[in-house]
Amino acid sequence: MGKIIAICNQKGGVGKTTSAINIAAYLALANKKVLLIDLDPQANATSGIGINKHNVQKGTYHILLEETEIKDALHPTSINNLHVIPSNLDLTGAEVELVGVLGRENKLKKALEKEVENFDFIIIDSPPSLGLLTINGLCAANSVLIPVQCEYYALEGLTQLINTIKLIKDNLNPNLMIEGVLLTMADYRTNLTKEVIQEVRNYFKEKVYESVIPRNIRLTEAPSFSKPIALYDKDSLGAQKYEELCKEILNGERLPQSFDE
Repeated sequence: MGKIIAICNQKGGVGKTTSAINIAAYLALANKKVLLIDLDPQANATSGIGINKHNVQKGTYHILLEETEIKDALHPTSINNLHVIPSNLDLTGAEVELVGVLGRENKLKKALEKEVENFDFIIIDSPPSLGLLTINGLCAANSVLIPVQCEYYALEGLTQLINTIKLIKDNLNPNLMIEGVLLTMADYRTNLTKEVIQEVRNYFKEKVYESVIPRNIRLTEAPSFSKPIALYDKDSLGAQKYEELCKEILNGERLPQSFDE
């Protein structure tokens, strides 16, 4: 049975989509069967993995509206074992169209039930909000991975996110766990980065991954070439750190944590 990880932070610009793409890519390169689901109407994960979002005929929008099944919306990528369910701007209308629908929070979960056994990992790239799309991702997931940018306001808004996740755990998905907290965009030339890393580790303790993703020009360039960093520049520091992160995930050294621990 595949493990479903939602990558979530309502704050934009924290490396959420970059992490979704590169975690999915490195897990696939480790010979795991991986599905990347783009749940963001901006469709950056779609274009970043090499799919033209303007040509999407079937994607997350159609799955949430029950107009198609997962197996019919799968798109292959340039990495063996990695498929993507793409997104496009149509997805912006899904929240409105689902407002009066019974069980609207569980549309993605219901769709995945038939396919979860066909993958080792399912990675969900959630939008930068706490709306119905993100809630669908959290209801479908076994665990949530939270990227936190190494900047002054790193912990701002995280209380709201954690409270939302706890509400979903208490009312909709009792098995939801924290997969881990990932520090991103670290610039070790500044004292601020070191202070933020320490602050986040003090706050989340053992929930924080040892791997820290640095600010890296090759990481920022890769999406414009529609490639994960493993294909764009596998020798870059950003690539090395995402590979290390995936080894942490695969080795099971850090088991998912309860929100109460």
